[in-house]
Amino acid sequence: MRLFIAILLSDDMKDSLLEAQNRLYDRGVRGRFTAEENMHLTLAFIGEVPSAEPALDALAAVSFSPFELGLEGMGRFGDLWWAGLRDSAPLAALVRRLRRALTENGVPFDKKRFSPHITLLRRARGEMPGVPVMDASMTVERVSLMRSDRGKNGMIYTEIGACEARPAE
Repeated sequence: MRLFIAILLSDDMKDSLLEAQNRLYDRGVRGRFTAEENMHLTLAFIGEVPSAEPALDALAAVSFSPFELGLEGMGRFGDLWWAGLRDSAPLAALVRRLRRALTENGVPFDKKRFSPHITLLRRARGEMPGVPVMDASMTVERVSLMRSDRGKNGMIYTEIGACEARPAE
């Protein structure tokens, strides 16, 4: 099974991202736009593994307090266009704890530097116009282990486990 760890987005965040996608489309940009139900922030990409159990154990070992996540700007990695996020020390600390727990549980994952972004479209064609992403934020209270399956109309993401934030004591 193909796994990743992610923050699933609030409806307000998704609404803002969908509006940005609509503005891009209206300006002539074409490509494979991310479906609303697939919008998320990947914290760690695990990839193909025989069992989810070690990743579930790693996720259970991670604790974090609720924190705010906010959209800010747009950018691109080649033909992949994304919405950015405001700098967040709690997010960076959460990713470090997650990656340490994955390593301690023997779960392989993509170790490239964490660059927080939410994919808006792949295989983008056209010039990147100056389309702002509407300001939106959410409180992160849950981190999810997701399974990724190829469907006939694209990827299908299914939550198979999660850990909840715990207020600081």
